[in-house]
Amino acid sequence: MTDLTIPARADRQDGHLKRPAISFEFFPPKTEEMERNLWETINRLALLEPKFVSVTYGAGGSTRERTHATIARILKETALLPAAHLTCVGASRGEIDEIVDRYHEVGVRHIVGLRGDPAGGIGTPYASHPDGYQSSAELVAGIKKRHADIEVSVSAYPEKHPEARDFDADIDTLKAKVDAGATRAITQVFFDNDLYFRYLDRVRARGIDIPIVPGIMPMHNFKQARNFVTRAGTTVPDWFAAKFEGLDDDAETRKLVAATVAAGQVQKLAKHGVDTFHFYTMNRADLVFAICHLLGIRAKSVQKAA
Repeated sequence: MTDLTIPARADRQDGHLKRPAISFEFFPPKTEEMERNLWETINRLALLEPKFVSVTYGAGGSTRERTHATIARILKETALLPAAHLTCVGASRGEIDEIVDRYHEVGVRHIVGLRGDPAGGIGTPYASHPDGYQSSAELVAGIKKRHADIEVSVSAYPEKHPEARDFDADIDTLKAKVDAGATRAITQVFFDNDLYFRYLDRVRARGIDIPIVPGIMPMHNFKQARNFVTRAGTTVPDWFAAKFEGLDDDAETRKLVAATVAAGQVQKLAKHGVDTFHFYTMNRADLVFAICHLLGIRAKSVQKAA
């Protein structure tokens, strides 16, 4: 049976158990209806006081303006700290530098720097822009050179990047990003916690000491989400898939199962000392809100005075 009990933690602040640090990822909306849904999600999850929220950037820079507009609105209308995703794909160094300058001008001080997926989608050959940044490490260095006050987060891969020759080569890439100035790594989604802890051991053995934040994805639509994550190199264990068997046409039960499974995962990570989580929200608040509640995180509007 899944353990839904938060263990007592030794670390306390002001007499209270220390709550985990959380952050959320959103993607820029394509339609007015999607924009309304996104802002309902942002406003609800803002009550959980995340450390930051990130907004993704489509393949080939396809959502560049929508990403910027979403970030600008978050800055203007909320107290949240936004992190803008930025990739090397389909743009020259000059174009990317200009984007970084625009973000800095409107007040952004956190960028998630990524190489980015191939313009043709995951699984197609990657071709860097001839005048562009050739790697995520180069991008990180370029950002830090222009604006030293911008914090840069990068990606990490508990099952290694699909294009990496082996784990050593993949961790070499992470080390290069850290040496270039990255101060946090957020992992690709994973469902087997042992993969995360083994990866963390490898990373620490290489002298990389930045936070390696687990990326958590509640599976709102299991079949659709499985297709997406497996293309990106994530393994979906048989035991995990079995929990969603027979639920393709039962959205309500599927949602309950997804919340329970993801809550079990984060609570087991918390038991082993993980105190920071990044949630891939898919622009939906319900499951993430429930999981955070089970982690002991309360919306500020319902917190009780001590």
